Amino acid sequence: MPARPRTLTPDRSARHLFGAKMRAYRGSMSLERLAEIVNFSKSHLARVETAQSMPPPELPALLDAAFNTDGIFVELYELARREIHPEQFRRRMELEAQARVIAEYTGQLMPGLAQTENYCRLLFRTHNPRSTEAEIEDMVAARISRQALFQADDPPDFSVIVDEAVLCRGFGGPAVMREQLTRLIELNQGPRSVMQVLPFAHGGHALMGGSLALFTLDDGTQVAWEEGSDSGTLMEDFDRVGKRQRAYDHLRSCALSPAESSAFIRSALEALPDEHRP
Repeated sequence: MPARPRTLTPDRSARHLFGAKMRAYRGSMSLERLAEIVNFSKSHLARVETAQSMPPPELPALLDAAFNTDGIFVELYELARREIHPEQFRRRMELEAQARVIAEYTGQLMPGLAQTENYCRLLFRTHNPRSTEAEIEDMVAARISRQALFQADDPPDFSVIVDEAVLCRGFGGPAVMREQLTRLIELNQGPRSVMQVLPFAHGGHALMGGSLALFTLDDGTQVAWEEGSDSGTLMEDFDRVGKRQRAYDHLRSCALSPAESSAFIRSALEALPDEHRP
């Protein structure tokens, strides 16, 4: 006797609604057949359909194409990926998605918009040791999905300053850090992205103790997001945002140039131990 499909509650969350719509549009089509069409494993699709896993970023468009649903799954995904974040962070994501210019400073961790999946996964495991693997994968998928804005037809300008401490603090060993440091170097190769390193030699500064993101919107409005280890503060007041902008501009002028920063990170790459040699 076949197992009864897991009951979904579409009114509970967008993720459940995504799974319910996926099941409804699939109809009599088997998961095996759908897996062949969208090039995902049957088990992965089953977890998405039963709302046990967050849909990966590339799946919604493939489902819309398979079911001829004119963007329904892409729209549901945009709702679902925001649900696993606290309300205050959802507002940050909305502003990030609307921004024409994004400027960030990070003092302890790689910026979310530049993290690799492996770095991100190990970061979440460290910060959420009681989370299940499924919960970790949901958080990873949600964070990586934010990077899709760089594939848009008109992506935002992105500049980031990373403290030297970010380069020294590894997650997951040399292989993970090698991939992550290479990603940072790639930022300086894009037409709309710039990465700079703030070396220890600079000493103290006004943004120590957390991270900062500055968003400039289409109409020129600027907002700031300041984040600590487990909380964030959105600032829209002109004076408070202006104070952070001035602090960021000062750091940018004191940081290594993009070319110097790439060279600095290449040195860090070369200093990583080779995990294939004793």
